[in-house]
Amino acid sequence: METSIPLNDGMKPLKRNNSASHGSAANLQTLSQGDVNTTDYRIQAREKEGISSGTKKISLWHDITLVHVDPATNMPTPYLNFVCEIPKFSRKKFEIATDEVGNPIKQDTKKGQLREFKKGDIFFNYGCLPRTWEDPTHVHPDTMGCRGDNDPLDVCEIGLRIVQPGEIRPVKILGILCMIDDGEADWKVVTIDAEDKWAPFLNDIDDVEKYIPGQLTAIREWFRTYKIPDGKPPNVFGLDERFMDKTYAMEIIKECNIAWKELITGEKERGMKDMGEEVKGLVRKLSKSNLVSLAMDDDDDSPPSF
Repeated sequence: METSIPLNDGMKPLKRNNSASHGSAANLQTLSQGDVNTTDYRIQAREKEGISSGTKKISLWHDITLVHVDPATNMPTPYLNFVCEIPKFSRKKFEIATDEVGNPIKQDTKKGQLREFKKGDIFFNYGCLPRTWEDPTHVHPDTMGCRGDNDPLDVCEIGLRIVQPGEIRPVKILGILCMIDDGEADWKVVTIDAEDKWAPFLNDIDDVEKYIPGQLTAIREWFRTYKIPDGKPPNVFGLDERFMDKTYAMEIIKECNIAWKELITGEKERGMKDMGEEVKGLVRKLSKSNLVSLAMDDDDDSPPSF
């Protein structure tokens, strides 16, 4: 039987969006902007009701609660929200644009060219956990001395459903893998859709190997080798390449949620004033106006939480 995950307090949306419950996809709609297969293409989340040019954009990074909220009861569930960026069986490298107001999903580029996985299609749904941030000034003791990668926590969702970019799904946390990518810590959280037929059987990382043998090895080898066709060396992993269990994964998630709070409230920036320019530069460009707006909207209340 599922039990509640002992996280922090209320799953409230930020106050500027209190008219909608962003704990699930129930009140949201994703709209495509620009032409597909161009650098201008964006997938933007907005509220379903009253969609117009004046409707505020909904950030899939900041406005979606980390803990999934049951839209029928408005109560927290035992699951977390997963924001899909790349559907399984596809290869276009879509990602949340952390440096744009509203944080739409875009296709990543390199030297002006749209990026795809040259290795081929990815075989799991890939995305992130909202309201998390891998702090690039922080070095976790298990990351081989590497700092965070300045992005939300990555998620590998192993269910049967093909989830589209911008979709939000409740997921069960199963475990986590510590990947080192270009000298940065890049954690990969393993999850399964809460409504998947396998979900009742998968409650921790060992269950994945028991019921779906070979799945974890395949995930690790995907991430080890996917950049080799680009001429880069294989990626490496911390923690002796082990997938850590759910308890360990939840600690990393909590740590990254706290880092996100410090980021959007300005506490992180204030704490970096006495740091050298080299350290300050580790926090790559984020959407400053987006973050300032979030912090101002929440400055007379406790920091946004799970």
